[in-house]
Amino acid sequence: MEQEQIWRRLDGTIVMIPIEDELRTAIVREKESGHELKVCIGTDSQVKAKLTEFATVIVFIRKRKGGFMYIHDDHSRQKMSIRQRMLKEVARSIDVAYSLTGLFTAYNVDMEVHVDINTHPGFKSNDALSEAMSYILGMGFAFKAKPDAFASSNCANKMVQ
Repeated sequence: MEQEQIWRRLDGTIVMIPIEDELRTAIVREKESGHELKVCIGTDSQVKAKLTEFATVIVFIRKRKGGFMYIHDDHSRQKMSIRQRMLKEVARSIDVAYSLTGLFTAYNVDMEVHVDINTHPGFKSNDALSEAMSYILGMGFAFKAKPDAFASSNCANKMVQ
């Protein structure tokens, strides 16, 4: 990640240390408690007047034991088409995934990148699907789109509403 991002927990608590250090502590804690983890990274956005709000989430799933997440909020005043906005969401998720892949690999945590793009051709967001999928798979990440992309479609979506 180019600049230090401000992350928070779902309860609103600001993460005061670098996110990689926070996640390392969480992974160690969860593994010591016997939990098997998977992480899903996704971004969603919402256009409000002349402002586009983005929320990127890092969602940890404890197999059969719930989960927890971290959120980074951001905004842009740049006017974008739906395709451009979808690809901006993907780029934000990949930026986070790429910066953390070494951590997840070191602790054997599976990672997926989720995109809020509909797989049905009748939806406008579908215009960006093949490009987004190629970008994510080309970076070596597992890819999920709607309806299977809960990190972006549900978790991040709740943060920008």
